[in-house]
Amino acid sequence: METGLRGKVVIVTGAAAGIGRATARCFAAEGTRIAAWDVRDSDAASITEELRTAGGEGLFRAVNVTEAAAIESGIEEVLARWGRIDVLVNNAGIVRDAQLVKWKDGAAVSTMGEAEFDAVVAVNLKGVFLATRAVVPHMVASGGGVVLSASSVSALYGSFGQTNYAATKAGVIGMTRSWARELGRYNIRVNAVAPGFIATDMLKSIPPKVLETAAARTPLGRLGRPEDVAAAYVWLASDAAAFVHGIVLSVDGGVVLGT
Repeated sequence: METGLRGKVVIVTGAAAGIGRATARCFAAEGTRIAAWDVRDSDAASITEELRTAGGEGLFRAVNVTEAAAIESGIEEVLARWGRIDVLVNNAGIVRDAQLVKWKDGAAVSTMGEAEFDAVVAVNLKGVFLATRAVVPHMVASGGGVVLSASSVSALYGSFGQTNYAATKAGVIGMTRSWARELGRYNIRVNAVAPGFIATDMLKSIPPKVLETAAARTPLGRLGRPEDVAAAYVWLASDAAAFVHGIVLSVDGGVVLGT
């Protein structure tokens, strides 16, 4: 299948590990030019080489998506090097899990703190807003583009201990659908991907027994791989999805069927 992505310019946030890194690599295999952004820059050289080896051209930059100025500076670098932006993948995200109120022996022993709530909102929701707001004018000026954002199945059915995370990922769905209505007229397609349980570093804090239960709840009987989600992003950005707009694509092995 011809994706029509060769030579396109793609920004991937949260590209240093997990789904983001797999996504950058998957786009590279299509011959794209990738601006890999992440708040961490310790692995910059190997990421750039990895993208080159996969078949693309890579440019790594340390960008904190909660800072509008950092995003604008990153965009200037991309435009100076490649002259345009065709695809934005809003993948950067964090978790700070805690129960809203943990109750034991007749008393509240802990709550989700404001700092935990605000940190997740800043990256997972505001970061998507800031990056998209900054990129869209350049897409409009060049005749179109694709905006893809990371939601989660947690947004669709809730998740224990993830008030902050689920709220932000539900917010991403709301923004995606609003932007689809606003930006379609400019030939900018906007969609979201809702991963299920994916085997990334983000799951390291979850007890193995819980992960085993998650895999057992998934009709396909396993956790997802980062490449499973990356392939969905590439398809949504490709010519094959040219009439797909305003959707939330679950990549979850069928786990929502069991909720």
